Amino acid sequence: MNKLTKVGVSALCGSLAAVASANAGALSVSGTADVSWVGLEDTNVGNPIGLGSNMTFVGTGELENGSTVTLNVVHTNTANYSSSNLTWDIPGLGKLGVNQLYNGIDRIDDKMPTAWEETWGTAVGTGIQTVSGVGGGMNINWTSTQDMGGLTVHAAYAGKAKAGSATNDKSSSGDTGANNGSGYDIVLEHSGLMDGLNVFAGLSRIEQPATGNTSGDRTATGIGATYAIGGVTLGYQRTKDSLNSVGGINFYENNAYGVSFSVNDDLTLSYGMHKSKQNHTNTAKNTELEASSLQVSYSMGGATIKLAETSVDHGSYDSSSASDRDGTTLVLSLAF
Repeated sequence: MNKLTKVGVSALCGSLAAVASANAGALSVSGTADVSWVGLEDTNVGNPIGLGSNMTFVGTGELENGSTVTLNVVHTNTANYSSSNLTWDIPGLGKLGVNQLYNGIDRIDDKMPTAWEETWGTAVGTGIQTVSGVGGGMNINWTSTQDMGGLTVHAAYAGKAKAGSATNDKSSSGDTGANNGSGYDIVLEHSGLMDGLNVFAGLSRIEQPATGNTSGDRTATGIGATYAIGGVTLGYQRTKDSLNSVGGINFYENNAYGVSFSVNDDLTLSYGMHKSKQNHTNTAKNTELEASSLQVSYSMGGATIKLAETSVDHGSYDSSSASDRDGTTLVLSLAF
C-alpha cells in the first residue's frame, strides 16, 4: 500500500527545539478501498453491493538509545478503530509490544497459502472455531529479533484472558464473572531448515478453575508447515482448542490444507480446505464443519480484482444440511 500522507515532527517550539530534535517522529497513513459483490446460492442476500474502507495509521519515533517505537492503529469498516498495537524495538533484546487484539497463537490459526483470503474469510459465513489464545484481548507480547538461523520466537501474556476486551488507557476489562484467568501463548516459526520451507508450532494455556462449568485449564496447540518451490506453495496444519467444559464442548480439532500458484507477478490462483471437528460431551452433538474455497487474484498497478468460489458444509457445526451453502465473492480493491 502507498503512503497517503507523512507528517514529520522536528520541533514543538523554539524553547523545546532540542528535545523535539532528540525525539523526532512521523505519522503515515495507508489503506485500500474495496468494492464487493456477493452472491449466495439459494439465499436472498438483498443488495449484493458493499463498500469497504481499510486504513492503517502508523506513528514512529526513535529514542536516544537507538530503539524505535511504533504505534499501529487499524480502521476497518467500523465507526471506531478496529485494533491497535504499540511496539518497542530494543536493539539486542527484541520487540516488546502491547496489543489490543491478536498476536497470540492466533497468528497461526490459518497460515495456509492463498490468493486472497482464508478459506473461511470470504463472504460465505462458516462459523468456524479456530485457536486464538490470549490474543483475543489485551496482551503484552515479545518477538525475538536476533539472528537464530531462521528461528523466530513469539510470546504473549494476558492478566485476564478475556476475548474482545480492547481496553483503553486508565481502564480495565472489569469483573465479567467468567472463569478465565491469566494466560500465555508461545509460537515458534522456523524458515532456516531448507529453502522454501517454513515450519511453525504454538502453545496456549489459559487458567480455568476445575469447578463449575470447566474441568481444568483451557489449552490450544498448533503445528504446520508451508513449502514454496517455483511459483507453487503447499501447506498443511493442525490445531486444537481444548475448552475442557463440563456438559458442553470438549474441544475443536482443525485440519487445514492449501495450495497456491503464482502464474506471474500479477496473477495468483489458490485452493484451500479447512475441516473443523466439534467434540461435545454429548456425542450426538459431534459435528465436522468443512469449508473449501477456490480463489483468484489479479493485480493491475494499484488495483486488484479478487474472486472466491466458496462452499461450506455443516456451517456453525449444524449437524443438518440447513447451514450448507455455496457462494461467490467478487472484490475490486484500490490501494492509496
